[in-house]
Amino acid sequence: MKINEVLRKLEKYAPLELSDRLIKQIGGYDNVGIIAQIEGEITGIVFTLDLTDKSIDKALETGANLIVTHHPAIFNPPLKLDYEKSPLLRCLNCKIGVISMHLNLDCAEKGIDYYLAKGLGAEKQEIIYQVDKNCGYGRIFETSTTLSEIKEKYQTEFLTDKVMIFGHSDRAIEKVASYCGAGLDDTAIETITDVDLYVSADIKHHVILSALKRGKCVMQVTHYSSEMYGFREFYNSVKENLCGVNTCIVENEFML
Repeated sequence: MKINEVLRKLEKYAPLELSDRLIKQIGGYDNVGIIAQIEGEITGIVFTLDLTDKSIDKALETGANLIVTHHPAIFNPPLKLDYEKSPLLRCLNCKIGVISMHLNLDCAEKGIDYYLAKGLGAEKQEIIYQVDKNCGYGRIFETSTTLSEIKEKYQTEFLTDKVMIFGHSDRAIEKVASYCGAGLDDTAIETITDVDLYVSADIKHHVILSALKRGKCVMQVTHYSSEMYGFREFYNSVKENLCGVNTCIVENEFML
């Protein structure tokens, strides 16, 4: 199986066009698909949220020549490449290809954003930015809990203790808006008002203040934990369809 064939199999789970559709709707930029092309047969695949030296070391250790990341291996145009500082250059030197599945994987029907809400306890989900049938970014769901209880649930389910809550811990939470990664911004606070709690990562200070002023609660989680949970599910779903190619997943416990 060649790298293009691997991409086609991954796209059955998360089509690249979902990224383009989301960008057209909310703006921004993405870089998905084959980032580093290689020739020949794929000997093994390493899945990882970020392209790091740890994931490259794992590829070399296991004889894999392809790494599949969530965050794009190239996001902003690089001004220069340094072997010591550029994991992508190291991949190229070691003849390791790279595929990145970013916003398309966030938006997929059973993608990272879906699993963030599911892990928080959502039984039914409403998509905030819908880009296709059952696909999109941002989720709203109903629950019956308290702020402290949903924090404890997140810590247990997402295997992390790095969670901050803003609001009274005993506040009743009946409706939640969740955004994997760094999705909570001014627009979300101003437009998604019929909720008790916002959940996201990398939230700016003034956004938290704005939510609190409106009488809402905020739960800030780490970017890594909000996405690794769903990325594991993605890995478990696609690994059986890769024609017997050896696969593994690399995690960074310090980022949880």
